[in-house]
Amino acid sequence: MALSLYVNTSSWRAHQQTVLEQFPGIVPVCKGNGYGFGHQRLADEVTRFGSDILAVGTTYEAARMKDWFSGDLLVLTPFRRSEEPVPLPDRVIRSVSSVDGVGALVGARVVIEVMSSMKRHGVQEEDLAKLRASIEDVRLEGFAIHLPLDRTDGSDAVEEVIGWMDRLRAARLPLDTMFVSHLRADEFQRLQQQFPQTRFRARIGTRLWLGDHATTQYKGAVLDVTQVARGDRFGYRQQKAPGDGWLVVVAGGTSHGVGLEAPKALQGMTSRAKGVARAGLATVNRNLSPFVWDGKQRWFAEPPHMQVSILFVPAEAREPHVGDELEAHLRHTTTTFDRLVER
Repeated sequence: MALSLYVNTSSWRAHQQTVLEQFPGIVPVCKGNGYGFGHQRLADEVTRFGSDILAVGTTYEAARMKDWFSGDLLVLTPFRRSEEPVPLPDRVIRSVSSVDGVGALVGARVVIEVMSSMKRHGVQEEDLAKLRASIEDVRLEGFAIHLPLDRTDGSDAVEEVIGWMDRLRAARLPLDTMFVSHLRADEFQRLQQQFPQTRFRARIGTRLWLGDHATTQYKGAVLDVTQVARGDRFGYRQQKAPGDGWLVVVAGGTSHGVGLEAPKALQGMTSRAKGVARAGLATVNRNLSPFVWDGKQRWFAEPPHMQVSILFVPAEAREPHVGDELEAHLRHTTTTFDRLVER
């Protein structure tokens, strides 16, 4: 009895192929929990479709991935002098976001990140002159720009990249390869057409692995079902059942990521109203679970446990039985499954 990730493998791979065709020279990204699939599985997929490079989040991920992927590994987290040294092979490429970082990596393969409108990290325009003197001591694999997902000011992503291309050219820095993130396929094509002498490489994770939601589905198996009447006490905190129905113990708890949710940026009055409503219900111990039964998302009977969740299913719903599976609306990047089932 498990929390399972079901994958329609042929459809999942068909979607991958669509993205590969839209972004020639793609740099697949595998970081965190491997977008819900795990590092080894995504390394197998990248090997299958023949990419020469794979991007990971940290040096620790690169140390694990080196045994599963034989091509180049690009570490996306920028190098810092104070970081813990991790033994890595020469095929690992480090991202660098400062002139100081470049100076500390003599002889290393590096990708230099420039500061985008994300304002997260990157070399500033005023540092380009000093950067030109530093790159002679490293093996420069290219420059990179990490763009925001939303552009609420109406600005153009392509124009932002072009602006940096012009600055790099003016500083007499090589423009052989430019790594980009968060561009649409048509924007990527515009850049490649405008700068035919530069090879653009799109770093893509979510769109590649999770872009077709219909190809994957989480399901939690029912482990136990107990009938209760309104007012019956149950659980660790001996709360009262809100009505007649069933307490359903389903595979999937906090160790799987159930009940954990990343903060969301709310936009518009509707999403804000829903957020206020959810917060209000939580104050009276009413929390909606990710599990769906008989066509409706069901309430947690109490906060999820480490490996299971207990749900309340009202009497008017179809009776669940041990061995049934409940679909679960879970975020891939925060979920760990017990088993993966390919269909």
